[in-house]
Amino acid sequence: MPDQPLYLTHPALDSDRVAHGFFTRSGGVSTGIFAGLNIGIGSADDPEAVRRNRAAAMVALGLTPDALNTLYQVHSADVVEVARPLDPEALPKADGMVSSVPGLALGIATADCAPVLFADPGAGIVGACHAGWKGALGGVVETTVLAMEKLGADRARIAAVLGPCIHQQSYEVGPEFREAFLDLSSDFERFFVPSSREGHFQFDLPGFVLSRMEASEIAAIGHVFEDTYADPARFYSYRRATHLEERNAAGKIDYGRLLSTIALRD
Repeated sequence: MPDQPLYLTHPALDSDRVAHGFFTRSGGVSTGIFAGLNIGIGSADDPEAVRRNRAAAMVALGLTPDALNTLYQVHSADVVEVARPLDPEALPKADGMVSSVPGLALGIATADCAPVLFADPGAGIVGACHAGWKGALGGVVETTVLAMEKLGADRARIAAVLGPCIHQQSYEVGPEFREAFLDLSSDFERFFVPSSREGHFQFDLPGFVLSRMEASEIAAIGHVFEDTYADPARFYSYRRATHLEERNAAGKIDYGRLLSTIALRD
């Protein structure tokens, strides 16, 4: 029997009406480079292992095994409403999701990008988004808040928590990456510091995402302060897998995906 899946929570999202969890890779049935709780249907892992991992995560949160809904994530600012279980054969291409339906878990898959979970328990509205640098720069956090408001949420009541992601000390980028931010605002300079390599920089992804959360003027903001790159025992990391050249059975660099999820309780 695999170990029980382990997940992190944050008090900003604590509510009798809401279940949430930022899952680590601990637990699960995947093996090899995917060892643990890989929920990534886009990985080359055994599909049955991924299915069992996804179901185990839901059960760990007290939800039904088939409660999880995930997206075909494309690093966009697009957000969809989930009013019924998503068809796994036709997943929406989007990076944010909102719902007012109890029992439907909204799941974000990450392996260094930033997951953000949102809730307005009073209105019975939850949300989740995948904030890689492109999505965060494009406004996925702000768009998720707006989509929640369209369902009846009030940003003066919304709490949001940023989950485990790659941190500045682990995230070196080139000059063109930095320029993409500075072209939009010189204020974004504060999220970059010079790296040890000439002409390169260390980017503060969690700092940038938190700034987008703050700009949305929501009621409460939390941060699960964990660096996915720096902790291979607990987290999958795309960048670490690339640096270590971890390859799947087909010889391609591959990696597991972490789950961050939120649901209204029945």
